[in-house]
Amino acid sequence: METTNDIIVKEFVFNPFQENTYLVYDNSGEAIIIDPGHSRKGEREKLSGYISANGLKLAAMVFSHGHLDHVWGAAYIKEKYGLSPLCHTDEIDLLKDAVAHGKIFGFDVDQPPLPAEYLGEGDRVEFGGSSLQVFHAPGHSPGHIILYSESGKFVITGDVLFRGSIGRTDLPGGDYNTLIKSIQTKIFKLPDDTIVYSGHGPSTTVGNERRTNPFLS
Repeated sequence: METTNDIIVKEFVFNPFQENTYLVYDNSGEAIIIDPGHSRKGEREKLSGYISANGLKLAAMVFSHGHLDHVWGAAYIKEKYGLSPLCHTDEIDLLKDAVAHGKIFGFDVDQPPLPAEYLGEGDRVEFGGSSLQVFHAPGHSPGHIILYSESGKFVITGDVLFRGSIGRTDLPGGDYNTLIKSIQTKIFKLPDDTIVYSGHGPSTTVGNERRTNPFLS
């Protein structure tokens, strides 16, 4: 857990794909959950226990993109907290296919709920006295978004950028050149000290990836 200028970012590592689920909240107690990937009872209990113990109220559920490992727990969030997800409209086909994708990997997955509203470039996701700015960053998937806090000095990048690596582009809807352009024009325009919270693995910074990422040097 990190506190970034009064915004707290709590990371959970869930499901067999070791996906990072994020709770982001401020001192109002309102929170958003980004990429709910919990897949088992123990993971659900860990997440809901943290929400309860810290007196949090979930204001929104956001998908950076619609791949199975990032939406696995969405049905539970909908059932327990009454939230429909927010995501880009170009991810709808992936959400509709989540159950079938799960079977390919040998997993039973509850159908994730579909959005009641959509997010696009320039939108904001608000919680308490804070908000995250939405950037459309395709390449890993067509409707992938990233979420940026200027005041908190962090960006949640989903599967666009990792420490020392980048997102896969060999899945349906992926495109290498589009992904590189998204990183260069969206993420690398942010200040060097911006913390990067990725969809898998440890955090990094924009400056570190600009200087050392072998896919981007």
